[in-house]
Order: sequence, then structure tokens, then C-alpha cells
Amino acid sequence: MTGLVIRALDESTVHVFDTLSDPLSARDAHRPVQYRPDWKRVALRDGAVVARGAWWGGPDDPEPLLVDHFDVAEGEEDAGAELLRTAPWQVDHLEINLPSGWRDAPALRAAAEARFTAVRRAGYELLVERFVYRWTPQCGLPERPGRLVFGADPDDAVFFDALRRIHSVTLDAHARRAIEEGGVDRAAQEELDFFRWCPSPREWWQVARTPDGEPVGIHIPAHNPSGPCIGFIGVLPQRRGHGYAYDLLAECTHFLVERGAEVIAGATDQGNFPMAAHFTSAGYPVVRELATFRAGSDVSAG
Repeated sequence: MTGLVIRALDESTVHVFDTLSDPLSARDAHRPVQYRPDWKRVALRDGAVVARGAWWGGPDDPEPLLVDHFDVAEGEEDAGAELLRTAPWQVDHLEINLPSGWRDAPALRAAAEARFTAVRRAGYELLVERFVYRWTPQCGLPERPGRLVFGADPDDAVFFDALRRIHSVTLDAHARRAIEEGGVDRAAQEELDFFRWCPSPREWWQVARTPDGEPVGIHIPAHNPSGPCIGFIGVLPQRRGHGYAYDLLAECTHFLVERGAEVIAGATDQGNFPMAAHFTSAGYPVVRELATFRAGSDVSAG
């Protein structure tokens, strides 16, 4: 670490953050994220930026929720790890945004793996890799199959019960981690907390039923601080095997478009092959990939 200087930024120095060249710059082509200047940090060697990180949270969050951008110059993995280790905020997650198909381009793969190395040296471990989707009107609206009836329900207990059942058999890595740490109730509560955190109305939460009133699942059309998104798609275990997740995704898309959405974000774990297929069938193209790391037991605030 000889000659390394870790520096926090502010309004007068935030321009320093942009002086590091990024071979993965395509990561931001579809995500105009705004970061608070004082939640950005850089590592400098001989006055040049060799690593940088941007922490992110919602507009009303007093502290950041995750590391949303992180990169390092060639050969500066240790500097990147030091930048993360000495940060004043302890966050559970770190996300690295990557261009779609990054593994197939040697230069992009090398840049990504350098970040992964630095993150692991800082005590984080890979949780999941995800596909990120972006629907626009040019994609066309997905056809509504018309098999289900959708409606709001004011009772949070209805959604909590559905989430418990949905997560009792799940491919979602975040839910699996929550179940490991606190059981299925914790996984369901974390989802509800996220829905509440989103600035979109509570009245948007939707229950899907068969025409004779039997519950099938839920979908949550939402807005996060960056814009409209598919907040959640979930089918009850006993109703799986009929492609109903597509019905929910199509309805969620129509719901948001009918309320003015011109761009809709979505994401799913790369290992969730059924949901990835439904996004493709609904006309959602993959625009980037996302590697999510979780804090290990030795990650602590600096």
C-alpha cells in the first residue's frame, strides 16, 4: 500500500471520480444512476485514481444500502480492497454491473475479474449473477393470456402468506440467503419491506387468481428510485408448471404502461431458467449482467 491515499469526495472534488478509465463503461448505458458526492470514495497513487467506489441508497435513506459501483485499475486489486475495507459504511451487498456477454471478450473479462479479486480480498463473497432486462415500447406489449383475474388487496397478511408459500420452494438466491439466516418468514418480510421502500403506491400490489377465485400468485408493479420496474413475480408452488409466471409478467408490464411507463426494468437470477425464459417470451431484452456480492463475516465498518 506504499503511496496509496484513500480519499472521500464532496461537491468540490467529485470530478476526480471520473478520471479513471473504465473498459466496462457500457454498464451505465441503460441506467442513469445518481450518486451523492459524499458517498463516493477514491484510492489514489501518485495523484492518479487507481480504484473507486460509489455507495448508493434511496433519496430518503440516511446511509447507503449497497456499493453500486466499484472498479480498479490494472494491477490495483489490493488498492481496491483497501478502499472497501476502510469505508465508513458497513453494507450487506456490493454490485458489479457488466456488459452482456462480458465473458466472451478477453479485455472485459480481465477487467471484471480484477474487480472480483479486489472484492473478495475485502471480505465479500459472490451471492448470485443476474440478467438485467429493459422493456421499451419498441419491444411491443406482451400478449395477455387471459387465464387469470388480477386485483388489489388491502391486507398485507395476504401478501405475506403468499410470499411465505412462494419462498418455501424458490430459486431466488436472495430469498435462499434470508431463509438460511432467519427462516421463510424473514424472506417474506424482506420482500414486504422492499415493496414498502419503493415510492410506488401500496394499491398497486396485485393478487392473481383463477376465474373461480383460487389464488395463483402475486405480482408487484413498482417504481424504484430509478424508474418503473417489475418489483416481484411469484407463483404459488402448487400452481407451478403451467407457465403462470408469464401471465403475471405480462400483466405487470401492461399495468405499468397503462400508468405511463415508457421504460421498465426487470431482473432475474441467471440460474432461474424458467423466469429468464418468460422475460424473453415477453419481449424483454437483456441489457446487462449483474454480479452481486454479499458481505462475509469479516467485513466491518472502517
